[in-house]
Amino acid sequence: MIESARGAAANWAGNLTYGAREVLTPRTLDEARELVAGAERIKALGSRHSFNDVADSPGGVQLDLSGVSGPPSLDTRAATVTAGGSVRYGDLVTHLDHAGFALENLASLPHITVAGSVATGTHGSGERHPGLAAAVSALELLTADGSLLTFTRGDADFAGVVVGVGALGVVTRLTLDLVPSFTVRQDVFDDLPWSAAVEHFDEIQAAGYSVSLFTNWARDVVDQVWLKNRTETEAPGSLPAVPASLFGAVPADGPRHPAHAAGVPAGNTTAQLGAPGPWYDRLPHFRLGFTPSVGAELQTEYFVPRAAAPAALEALRGIGDRIAPLLLVSEVRTIAADDLWLSPSSGRDSVAIHFTWLPRQPEVEALLPTIESTLAPFAPRPHWGKLFHGEALDLAHPRSADFRSLAARLDPAGKFRNPFLDRHVFGS
Repeated sequence: MIESARGAAANWAGNLTYGAREVLTPRTLDEARELVAGAERIKALGSRHSFNDVADSPGGVQLDLSGVSGPPSLDTRAATVTAGGSVRYGDLVTHLDHAGFALENLASLPHITVAGSVATGTHGSGERHPGLAAAVSALELLTADGSLLTFTRGDADFAGVVVGVGALGVVTRLTLDLVPSFTVRQDVFDDLPWSAAVEHFDEIQAAGYSVSLFTNWARDVVDQVWLKNRTETEAPGSLPAVPASLFGAVPADGPRHPAHAAGVPAGNTTAQLGAPGPWYDRLPHFRLGFTPSVGAELQTEYFVPRAAAPAALEALRGIGDRIAPLLLVSEVRTIAADDLWLSPSSGRDSVAIHFTWLPRQPEVEALLPTIESTLAPFAPRPHWGKLFHGEALDLAHPRSADFRSLAARLDPAGKFRNPFLDRHVFGS
């Protein structure tokens, strides 16, 4: 039986009330197919972790597939797992680890759904690791007429479907590539001089399997550097030992929250101080059993080409006095290139510059055009699920025109369109 709830639910951050009139929760895939085929306007609704209206369906309905997903299916010979799109990473990872497998990378939060993360170009960190969507090797899509289509890596449209921003249909299942399970240690360094962060940017990024820099842009130091390193010395391309100091930064004397400088305690973060642990409990910054990150916050993120990172960071420091009063913390990470059409890292190695804002949305939105114009010389692209303005951004991804043609074929009546997509993807 289909469950129905009235609309007007809020997103996770509480900064957006959805305009959909109803949220429908089917119990079978056939019910989901009927709902999609019969709807005029419909959007999939995942963990509600987007900070903008990318998943909204004003006047239409939202589809919650949490009752349809079923258990994940592991193929040990192919080293893949197939899971429902509404499954959260945190609910998948222990299942994989117990079977001796891992995902190559994870985002900072394990609370987010697989389908929503993939569709918006969410990522982890590490100069050799592309975003989470690059792990997708097959995808099942529920399209506007109720059909189920499967796209496999190598198919003509596969690279257009994966980071689909919800514009093509409802993702019902995904198959993800796996690697053998591994362990990770996490070390934090305090007070990296900004001059060293810029001058030695490449060396710092090479010092870890995953590396994050946390700053408020106004101080003379990067507050923290988080290094996540595999502990197996026999791992292919193994990384050097964790240094005793890092270009002037010193090891933290206790656990840190990324917003430690703002007085946020470290209770919900994953273990640090070099203690080894399973990949799924070290690659994310935050533990699954706790409220994600801070809670009352807003988020923005821009991707610039890797080669432009030092200049882009210096440019943002030039407006740091305007950024800092609205900021909890900012994070800088590297991501390897992929070939997915609307991925923020499509065709270029990237540096992601993330802002976690205080819940002061009017002031944040007033500042975003200044940040985007500051980054404009570096062809910035946005994270699709976070707050951005858009006019100074590089929204014309290399295959944008092909994506719009694909959307016209799969959704000719615009059933999955919404104001967000009209503004930022379809230009209407």
